[in-house]
Amino acid sequence: MCLSAIASAGELPIFDAHIHYSEDAWSILSPQEAVARLRSAGVVRALVSSSNDDGTQKLYAEAPDLVIPELRPYRTRDDLNGWFNDETIVVHVEQRLKQYRYVAIGEIHLDDEQADTPVVRRVVQLAKRYGLMLHVHSDANAIDRIFHQDPEVRILWAHAGFENPERVAELMRRHRQLWADLSFRYEIQTAEKIALSWRALFLEFPDRFMVGTDTYTPDRWSEVARHASWARTWLADLPRGVAERIAYKNGEAVLTVAFCESPRRGNSAK
Repeated sequence: MCLSAIASAGELPIFDAHIHYSEDAWSILSPQEAVARLRSAGVVRALVSSSNDDGTQKLYAEAPDLVIPELRPYRTRDDLNGWFNDETIVVHVEQRLKQYRYVAIGEIHLDDEQADTPVVRRVVQLAKRYGLMLHVHSDANAIDRIFHQDPEVRILWAHAGFENPERVAELMRRHRQLWADLSFRYEIQTAEKIALSWRALFLEFPDRFMVGTDTYTPDRWSEVARHASWARTWLADLPRGVAERIAYKNGEAVLTVAFCESPRRGNSAK
């Protein structure tokens, strides 16, 4: 079953929109152990990518009710720095898209004019063809450049670009198809409260944000439960409806529904 009801009573469920299960984690943390850590933290869905993509497929096979797969173009971590100029990346992405189901392409790393290379343009076109989001780790200029290529592309902005809340608001006002994950944005919380600039941002765009851990190295897997607990503390400072949206409802509406409606391929959901 692809979609299932998520209870919102009691502890706030978490949709973690930034999980990696890359090759360097496989010998340290089995798929069963990784899934157990997510579940024990109250994570009800996780947007998962990996370098290489086999890690994502391992977790999806273990927990299709929990894992929402996205395709990271990197075959190894070495691809990260120069992938946007490597035409073989396009071939790799095309092959995986024909073989498996995904909701997004990413997380991909870009800065400024790197977003305009022929390789990136082709990946943007593939995202459009397959109805996928782009999960983009970039500065604000790269986001603008991608939307200039295709104003209808959907982007999940990793770490909200590490930009200040005012800059994030500026881009969200300009691009209605822009969402953001909040991984590594620890400055959201000051003491037990949300910083005023972040509160204003969340109240203006309650349907545009998702939480995320970013398990980019194996040791980050030990942070999943702590991060979920931390997210609940600052989310509790928001109106309940807004907190629920950011905690899990936005992920469900934007990612889970899109994945469940995507054409069936090799990793068909149960």
